[in-house]
Amino acid sequence: MTEKKNYALPIAMMFALFFMIAFVTGLQNPLGVIVKSQFSLSNFQSQLGNLMNFLAYLCMGIPAGILLQRIGYKKTALTAVAVGFVGVGVTFLSGTADSFPVYLIGAFISGFSMCMLNTVVNPMLNTLGGGGNKGNQLIQFGGVFNSTAATLAPVLGGYLIGDIAGAKISNANPVLFLAMGIFALAFIVLFLSKIPEPFVVRKEKDAVKDKYSAWSFRHFILGIICIFIYVGVEVGIPNIMNLFMTDPTMGKGIDTTVAGSVVGTYWLLMLVGRLIGGLFGGKVSSKAMLTTVASGGIILMLLAIFMPDSNIVKMPVMNSNLSFGFAEVPVNCLFLVLCGLCTSVMWGVIFNLAVEGLGKYTSAASGIFMMMVCGGGIIPAVQGAIADSVGFLNSYWLLIAGFAYMLYYALLGSKNVNKDIKTE
Repeated sequence: MTEKKNYALPIAMMFALFFMIAFVTGLQNPLGVIVKSQFSLSNFQSQLGNLMNFLAYLCMGIPAGILLQRIGYKKTALTAVAVGFVGVGVTFLSGTADSFPVYLIGAFISGFSMCMLNTVVNPMLNTLGGGGNKGNQLIQFGGVFNSTAATLAPVLGGYLIGDIAGAKISNANPVLFLAMGIFALAFIVLFLSKIPEPFVVRKEKDAVKDKYSAWSFRHFILGIICIFIYVGVEVGIPNIMNLFMTDPTMGKGIDTTVAGSVVGTYWLLMLVGRLIGGLFGGKVSSKAMLTTVASGGIILMLLAIFMPDSNIVKMPVMNSNLSFGFAEVPVNCLFLVLCGLCTSVMWGVIFNLAVEGLGKYTSAASGIFMMMVCGGGIIPAVQGAIADSVGFLNSYWLLIAGFAYMLYYALLGSKNVNKDIKTE
């Protein structure tokens, strides 16, 4: 009982950081719609802010893992929160300066913060849960807070955009101020909290260099490829759907507030899925969970592509005032939104499968894992370019290929074939 009480505060703090990661990252979705209109950009160019946000993971992934090992969870998290405050501040300044390059710089700085925070929260929750199914379960519960923030960001953003023709970055200032306030509060709470440091590495003069590393495990290598693809799929589904709904020429010309509510509902379903995953994560294996949701994602994506976009349906959505209502959208959007139930649990189960059996290599592996999150910027940008060429719905074939790889990883690629390596 004492051990559980001691772990309550650090678990709560990790959940709070999960919220912040998604809120700041989720702002890139409505901002992508804004900058496309404000600076007359293509679909590909509208995704550059999202790309810069996730490219920061590629640059900071391994350094963040090293930082975690050298200075520990608390100092890494404090550094990340401070950097995040600066990143959102620069985004605010881009609206004042009416500058797209400054906006991209702000997105890049924010990405550094998100990478460092992700490097902290995932191994921390997996460790506090004891690894295995329990570690996955705790990550899934953390994902509930992540999805709550991801739901609020596009809904609030869509509400603030107003008329797409006159939208500017400065329209999102209230949300940016809220994000900076969250960062400031989190810094104070973190500074005053005591966080356990299970993986801090202290240099020894006569230390022998280990000939093995996380790269020595095949299932880990295949796992980081899987996370690269997964994050791209998770972000690409709502980002391109938002462009599809709001584009007056290639898309459907749907009001931005309605589109924001539809996108927010996608993230809301991710919240529901993660809550279910958290409740049953201790009883269902990560392999079985990933197999089920990857298969479901392929089916829903195929329906979204092949159903005529002239078929209009009324789907329940969460409105900007946090009430529920109905929005008239193409049936394709309904199937894309339902994909949120499938992508919801993938982060936790892929991370759990990829680091299973890594032992002392887990911290370094987490940094490498975060580096591959850059897929969340690269894949949507590629999908945006495909949409420019062959249309929005046909661009989703790229994401079907991603779901297919995740299914392969669940069935075959996640098996640890390097059990002979000592990890204690």
